[in-house]
Amino acid sequence: MALNLPAGVQITAPIKPEYESILTHDALAFVAKLHRAFEARRQELLKARVARQARIDAGEMPDFLPETKAIREGDWKVAPVPAALQCRRVEITGPVEAKMIINAFNSGADSYMTDFEDSNSPNWDNQIQGQVNLYKAIRRELSFKNEAGKEYKLNDKIATLQIRPRGWHLDEKHVLVDGQRVSGGIFDFGLVFFHNAKEQVARGAGPFYYLPKMESHLEARLWNDIFVMAQEHIGMPQGTIKATVLVETILATFEMEEILYELRNHSAGLNAGRWDYIFSCIKKFKKNKDFCLAQRGAITMEVPFMRSYALALVQACHKRGAPAMGGMSALIPIKNDPVANEKALAGIRHDKTRDANDGFDGGWVAHPGLVPIAMEEFVKVLGDKPNQFEKQVEGKFGPADWLNFKPETPITEAGLRNNINVGIHYLGAWLAGNGCVPIHNLMEDAATAEISRSQVWQWVVSPKGVLDDGRKVTVGPPSPPRVKIPPPTTRPRSSSTR
Repeated sequence: MALNLPAGVQITAPIKPEYESILTHDALAFVAKLHRAFEARRQELLKARVARQARIDAGEMPDFLPETKAIREGDWKVAPVPAALQCRRVEITGPVEAKMIINAFNSGADSYMTDFEDSNSPNWDNQIQGQVNLYKAIRRELSFKNEAGKEYKLNDKIATLQIRPRGWHLDEKHVLVDGQRVSGGIFDFGLVFFHNAKEQVARGAGPFYYLPKMESHLEARLWNDIFVMAQEHIGMPQGTIKATVLVETILATFEMEEILYELRNHSAGLNAGRWDYIFSCIKKFKKNKDFCLAQRGAITMEVPFMRSYALALVQACHKRGAPAMGGMSALIPIKNDPVANEKALAGIRHDKTRDANDGFDGGWVAHPGLVPIAMEEFVKVLGDKPNQFEKQVEGKFGPADWLNFKPETPITEAGLRNNINVGIHYLGAWLAGNGCVPIHNLMEDAATAEISRSQVWQWVVSPKGVLDDGRKVTVGPPSPPRVKIPPPTTRPRSSSTR
């Protein structure tokens, strides 16, 4: 199907009829405008990531930035969040598939983060059909009928929508501007903002976003500048956009206040994205022979480096008048095993009780069945208040806390097998187009699968990658020595002729 494309824009993927409403000339021209204005800066920031990784590989350890000390010590706060984002005691997350969008909106959660990122396999159809689904959902036009004929429709009362585009490191390979791939994040944000921002405001909410995978305040500044241009482009008042930043890299922890500062007119706080955070620690210190984490199940929110990171996030947010959002346990309801189900629900309750008492203003769940439990635990602490912005966390946190990577044990054969199993299962589902998969009674997405994959690698390369029974984790059994086979001898040609 032919589209009326702006000058310099190419699309190299099939265009289904329903995609025409999203891939319009004006929307793509807006994406191209953002690309031309900001792509050079994105590439510079990605190069800065590579350079910083090289310094860490050489032994440099992260610390607070001396050049931003005045921001950390300054007296400032973020702009007030709008009414629609003041109560976020329970947030549900999930991919941009129609049935999941409807179930999440109807779940009873205060807020719903719909996901173009970790819980969504980013093939072309998922990305564009997701845009179609959100366009309809925002206008209350989305419905879904399954193969058995069951219909799903939106309730009158639904959760407040927040949207997560892809991170800075990902391209949208099917869309080129002036021969260059466009940023996946700019593409996702540009389309959904252009088509829906004014409609969202008219319906009493607004263009609200979650921003993933940032590693520095300069990456937050890039998003802020994009927001300024986007609002100007459609004639929307500055500050209408609000965005929550996921602190899911170890480096971002050292710049939490700076990230809030860069987005201060557009900030909706920070979120403790625990699973990518653990993966980030493994990835950043991959060359450090002294760094080796225990198996995934032992790295809970109560181990020292994770607990200090979570408390520091609440401290930074509430100091600056911003919401502090708790992350997500991977536990989900287990329908066919009452004993296992009760254990899983108890785990969710414990997780949300801790977060609420620590000062978080809300927390994530991955399944509608978990909304009541999470809500109950936050209401116990908050009462009828929408949040606890006024609660201040005492103490100081820094490198000594965040870089104290313990525990290193246990690493068991069962833990190793589980990591391999989850990695293979998830990769199969992801390649088939499903980025959010229940495996062994846990909800796995790209973040949790990355932990599983990277831990196996780390245990192989690290001297500390030793099972609790003394066996070193290796790629495989030693190969038998190769036997050299001499080349065949060449028979001399006969001088006779036939």
